[in-house]
Amino acid sequence: MTEKKNNQNKPVSRTPALDRLLRFPQGFTEKLKNHPEEEVDTSAMTGGEEQKKPQGQKRGTRKPASKQPEQKTQGEQKPRQQRSRQKKAPTEQVQQSAQKSASKTPRGEKGEGGKNLRQQPRKQSPKAQSEELSPAAQSRRSSQSRKGGKSRLQRKTPLKIISLGGLGEIGKNITVYECENDIVVVDCGIAFPDDDLLGVDLVIPDFTYLVRNREKVRGIFITHGHEDHIGGLAYLLKEVNVPVYGTPLTIGLIEGKLKEHGLLNKSKLNVVHPRDVIQAGCMSVEFIHVNHSIPDACALAIRTPAGVVIQTGDFKIDYTPIEGDVIDLARFGELGNQGVLALLGDSTNAEKPGSTPSERTVGYSFEKLFHDAGQRRIIIATFASNVHRIQQVIDAAVRTGRKVAVFGRSMVNVVQKATELGYLTVEEGTIIDIETMKNYTDDQLVIISTGSQGEPMSALTRMSTGDHRKVHIGPNDYIIISATPIPGNEKLVGKVVNELMKSGAEVIYERMYDVHVSGHACQDETRTLLALTRPRFFMPVHGEYKHLVKNAQVARSMGYDEKNIIISDIGKVVETDGVDMKITGMVPSGRVLVDGLGVGDVGSIVLRDRKLLSEDGLVVAVVSIDGATGEILAGPDLVSRGFVYVREAEDMMTDAKTVVRRALEGCQLTGFKDWGSIKGKIRDELSEYIYTRTKRKPMILPVIQEI
Repeated sequence: MTEKKNNQNKPVSRTPALDRLLRFPQGFTEKLKNHPEEEVDTSAMTGGEEQKKPQGQKRGTRKPASKQPEQKTQGEQKPRQQRSRQKKAPTEQVQQSAQKSASKTPRGEKGEGGKNLRQQPRKQSPKAQSEELSPAAQSRRSSQSRKGGKSRLQRKTPLKIISLGGLGEIGKNITVYECENDIVVVDCGIAFPDDDLLGVDLVIPDFTYLVRNREKVRGIFITHGHEDHIGGLAYLLKEVNVPVYGTPLTIGLIEGKLKEHGLLNKSKLNVVHPRDVIQAGCMSVEFIHVNHSIPDACALAIRTPAGVVIQTGDFKIDYTPIEGDVIDLARFGELGNQGVLALLGDSTNAEKPGSTPSERTVGYSFEKLFHDAGQRRIIIATFASNVHRIQQVIDAAVRTGRKVAVFGRSMVNVVQKATELGYLTVEEGTIIDIETMKNYTDDQLVIISTGSQGEPMSALTRMSTGDHRKVHIGPNDYIIISATPIPGNEKLVGKVVNELMKSGAEVIYERMYDVHVSGHACQDETRTLLALTRPRFFMPVHGEYKHLVKNAQVARSMGYDEKNIIISDIGKVVETDGVDMKITGMVPSGRVLVDGLGVGDVGSIVLRDRKLLSEDGLVVAVVSIDGATGEILAGPDLVSRGFVYVREAEDMMTDAKTVVRRALEGCQLTGFKDWGSIKGKIRDELSEYIYTRTKRKPMILPVIQEI
């Protein structure tokens, strides 16, 4: 005790190391001499930083319990002036500060005299560290600090991300998020049939996995109202009737589709707005406003036990949108600061560098084109859902004193719903009924039509072939195709343009003028979103395989490791526990073909037969035989459809009848008859004969009538 007391009364020697440790302001020591009875809280003078150990101080020296200052919580701390008036000797305060610093000095950092001088960083619990660092920052830190081992991130409840459509193809977008006993579905679209899908009207996803797990599905969340995101919803709701969430225009368009299928009164439609959060079991879904070629488009932030996953939907960054606000970049940045596990990014325009132009550039082009049209009638074909484009056409028509007529069922439905909900601003009397068009001259009319993709039954296609009842194309027509052909539709669009030009009309199409801008993000816009959200993992979605690969390259250009970029495929299960993300399995998936009212009844065999019929035609062989004796009573007769014209190939058809007769004579036609084998023999021998003569393989259909 005596030694301790003497040390307290002994003045503290000033050294450079101690000055660096305590960082007292100039003149601070003189102030201490003038106030010997007051204690000064040095932590207040140094911004609350922990003090460093002075030379000569023993490690582990403890202050007497009676001398420890009373600790206060943040809400109970006194003002600085009151905290500085403690009843302790100033020299004791210096000693205690030095002792406190010495107890926290890390080993291995040597200062003057071999003592440890570096201040030890404040330790945090694993939970505090996880909250402070974003997942991307944790990933980068762990990759820099470890040599082959996993980071200290805590593994969490696994999340499965399953794409039942939209990968390796354009359209049919649907993504499933499954965690614990809950499933969230994002979008449910369709794809239009390829040329090899003869007679097929629509292609929808295979819902087998969702039907098997219907009790887990908590809701369907729609990003926007395009067909490739809402077109298959009616078919899914027939199997799994769960709540549907979407923004006002999106729900409005869904209502029209469900009404056609007789499901409107049975469905649970919920209108939401950007920044709304919907709880769905152990997950929640937040809507975030983005720009696209249709109003009310949103990205989704899905909070799961494994982390936050952002799915962009279809988006672009438009700083001068026609309607609504700029994309909510601030919210993406906030989520990035909080920590994002994965980003699922739109890949449709991933091949294009730079940024997508603003929709307003199309409006400037319309001003010039309307002026160039002069006294001619203007016909504009565009996507029915592109409300922003329709608004600019209407505005240009009003400025030039023209009336607007709308053609095409989908176009009429969208214009009506958008006007009703306030997304289209139309002066009274601007839009006229198509029946009253005859009351106006060509220079007073603008026609807005469907058919920008050359669809066979669209209004513009029927106009080009002369099959439209109300509009006949002539030299006094000025036609603008305000769209870029979707990959695979180039020939259809080209055919329509050719037919329109044959009628004498002037056609403006593709990139002759700035009559179209995309609604999808280019490479720089994807980089912006990656920089804001800083996800640990990146998964390209929405596009053909080449688009997914290009989008992955965009992420690599931002410094993302190959292991943190996942390129998946339809039906593959991508699983993550908050630390790793990898493909772990498969679920039933594919495409279901819709032909008329039939859903799924057109399979590969039917398509094969249709393909054969379309390529080489059909030959029907009909014969009647006596059931008792097996004698041929009539025939064989051959009927050709799409194979040859019988009157011009009588010799070949006569020989073909002989082949069928010989095939029947070679079969046992008395007693028990295996009709399947008999028909197969006729089919094989007749097919071989026809191929020898024509090098064609028509479908052969034997018909045997037993009398």
